[in-house]
Amino acid sequence: MAPHPAIIRVACPTVYTLSVLLWLGVGGNITSGQSIFDALPHLGQGKTVAENGLWIETPLDRQFRQSKEVTIAEVQGPGVITMIHFALPQRMVAQPDKYRLGRELAIRAFWDNETTPSVECPLVDFFCDPMGERESLDTLMVNKKRGWNAYFPMPFRKSAKLTLSYDGPVEPGQELWELMPCYSYVMVRKVEELPANVGYFHAQWRQQLINLGKEDYVSLDARGKGKFVGWNVTIRLPGQPGYPVDENEKFYVDGEETPSIEFQGLEDSFGFSWGFPPEESTFLRTGWFPFHKDGAAAYRFFLEDSISFDRSLKVTIGFGANEHPTFRSRFGKPGNELELSTTVYWYQSEPHAPFPALSPAEQRRPTERSWKDMENLPTSEALQSRGVKLHFRCGRPENETIFAVPWYAAEVKQGFAYTGWPFPVFHTRAHEKEVQISLTVPTGRTGILRLYMIDPDHFMGGRHQEVFIGDTSFGEIRDFDDGRWLEIPVDASMTSAGSLLVRIVNRNPRSNAVVSILEWVEAAASNR
Repeated sequence: MAPHPAIIRVACPTVYTLSVLLWLGVGGNITSGQSIFDALPHLGQGKTVAENGLWIETPLDRQFRQSKEVTIAEVQGPGVITMIHFALPQRMVAQPDKYRLGRELAIRAFWDNETTPSVECPLVDFFCDPMGERESLDTLMVNKKRGWNAYFPMPFRKSAKLTLSYDGPVEPGQELWELMPCYSYVMVRKVEELPANVGYFHAQWRQQLINLGKEDYVSLDARGKGKFVGWNVTIRLPGQPGYPVDENEKFYVDGEETPSIEFQGLEDSFGFSWGFPPEESTFLRTGWFPFHKDGAAAYRFFLEDSISFDRSLKVTIGFGANEHPTFRSRFGKPGNELELSTTVYWYQSEPHAPFPALSPAEQRRPTERSWKDMENLPTSEALQSRGVKLHFRCGRPENETIFAVPWYAAEVKQGFAYTGWPFPVFHTRAHEKEVQISLTVPTGRTGILRLYMIDPDHFMGGRHQEVFIGDTSFGEIRDFDDGRWLEIPVDASMTSAGSLLVRIVNRNPRSNAVVSILEWVEAAASNR
């Protein structure tokens, strides 16, 4: 009989990252080709214990009533933590619209009496729930729905200690207890010994606002022997809607100068393509969902394809060596900083390299800034001094018409809005065939139609497009990575109907057509 598709099969009983959970869970009786369900009837050895914390029935030193730092589990080895559970804070249940646990609470884990933690990150991010903004999430290794649960096997030989640390203004007592997870338990399988090749579980969180055109974001810089088994990543372009996904994910194994593993595209590394899909997609091993004001969060677990290292592993996110230089140029300028955060999961031998200091809680929050404060719009006075009658910012959020005198207007007939480009012109209208904008002007008026087009991502080898008014071509344009104005004289015969249709037609079948700014300038003023 064919196995059920949900059954996880263990290819080799000596692979102890994911399979150590299965191996220990049934007393070490899984053999090659068996599933965990095949081995369930076997009566293995090993005692299971559970450590409770935080709830009112536990000792006071395990509650947030006396301290901002609480030990939730402390167990002697050898053994393996097989599950960690946290219940939602009482305040989140009582006032779900007013309170949500964020990054102010950190989880740490210490193995075998070590003095520096092997796990250190905001509690919510550990569970692929960045900033605690998810209502629910269901993955193979972590999940959330009225509680956070983790199933990473966490072996230890001498001891295991798990702590929670609150970094916020509320003092220990009843109020803090209501704000923190109200209950926890840690499930542990005790064993006689662990195989020599079983590594220790590690997890680390980082966040940085970075000019990615000047340097790569570093997610992990590990020393020792180990294997990378997963991560979750967030990306934002603070101050504007949208974000680029052209970054490469680079894995430098054992001191490599050139990464032996490099995924070419952020979304591709999580199993997607051509950007993340319009709707969130959460699967057992990988997925993505919107994050905090126009950003994205994604996760992936590397199980059968874990990335092993003997001496070191450095994981970075940045533009590829062969990526078009416009990306480094654009995202190396002030105002175009990307904000990345990561939680990395890996196993390794001890000792591990010291982690960078975890930033204070206030600095763990996503950077807040408004695109309205970052764009540089011309004033009405400046436009009028140039004889401008209409200034239209194609694809700009909220309002595309910046300035218009009576009888002048623009309306997009075809083309979607895109806002993922860097400043100063971060917006555009785009279409795979042609962008169409209907322009209303007084009948018989003459003037200059000015179009600004920019190709900052050099999409699919660079855009190539032809500009029409109606069916009349006014030339082709290409190689406009740094932006280019096109000025088209318009005579009275062209405006005899009181309107004209501006068409930006794509001539690169692998790319699309774009236009970012449209202006109508009165002929007399434009000739001054």
